Amino acid sequence: MPSMKAAVLHGINDIRVEEIEMPSIKSDDEVLIRIRAVGICGSDIHYYREGRIGRFVVTKPHILGHECAGEIVEVGKAVKHLKPGDKVAIEPGVGCRRCKYCHEGRYNLCPDETFMGTPPTGGAFTEYVVWSGDFVYKLPEEVPYEAGALCEPLAVALHAINMSDMKPAATVAVLGCGPIGLALIQAALASGAARVIATDIYPLRLDKAKELGASEVFNAKEVDAVQAILDATGGEGADVVFEAAGSVTAQRQSFSVVKSGGVIVLVGMTAETVTEVPLLDLITREYQVRGILRYANSYPQAVAFTILGKVNLLPIVTHRFPLDSIVEALEVSDTRKDESIKVMIKMD
Repeated sequence: MPSMKAAVLHGINDIRVEEIEMPSIKSDDEVLIRIRAVGICGSDIHYYREGRIGRFVVTKPHILGHECAGEIVEVGKAVKHLKPGDKVAIEPGVGCRRCKYCHEGRYNLCPDETFMGTPPTGGAFTEYVVWSGDFVYKLPEEVPYEAGALCEPLAVALHAINMSDMKPAATVAVLGCGPIGLALIQAALASGAARVIATDIYPLRLDKAKELGASEVFNAKEVDAVQAILDATGGEGADVVFEAAGSVTAQRQSFSVVKSGGVIVLVGMTAETVTEVPLLDLITREYQVRGILRYANSYPQAVAFTILGKVNLLPIVTHRFPLDSIVEALEVSDTRKDESIKVMIKMD
């Protein structure tokens, strides 16, 4: 059988580049893809450092990675929209297509969803993957593979915006300027927001937020972020607040900076499972709090925004490594947040 290179996680802090068996198409609706670019996500770091995220536990050798784009090598007989040689972005979450959540279009809530890189489903830190053809999107030749891989964090941002019911000309606050927060800034502006205010604790990320369109940025280590946002909005707060830091502190700040009648969307995930919520404040100021899980039905939108140039996330890529340097790439992504934003694995 033909073989390929893959980065295989064997245990906590133990990932090795090995030769494994190359996958092959097993059903008519699948495609074989040569992976060209994969972004490192915070979830990859969690599995690398802790071996688990919640109920998803790495119990045997496992391949991480889900922010990916590549080139079609082979298509199943039922796949008509793709052909060998096509450049593609890959949506990594596939529902069962049978349950009530899938039928309602909320396949991200499917209890049997297959998500690339999440145990037990293998991921994209490898040379080839087989995936469902209807979750693979063709890209024009001029769109870089990295831009295709960045459709994944962009899809998260767009799902958050869609869930927020953001109105045109809204004032938006983004708390946390990692890759998702930076995607939210561009996606919000592309979706009609008039103004985006951003906070973080790393100067590099705040500079990037400004570059990508934030009107005001505040370093939460240097100023009172809550007061700064309130001052910037005349004491009213933001129409929509996106918590993208995955921090209890930022979650608490969200309740203080949302406008009465506004919406908070919790995008980041915290290690803590329980957070205090000011219920009386929520009731008397009539704002709403919503959570999101990944995305559903926003990948075509992410691909379209990328193709049309409405969003360009390439400036958030700060480091690039070959697959053979996966350990260094993971370490940079995890430990050097003051100088890294999105770390990309290039499979060329």
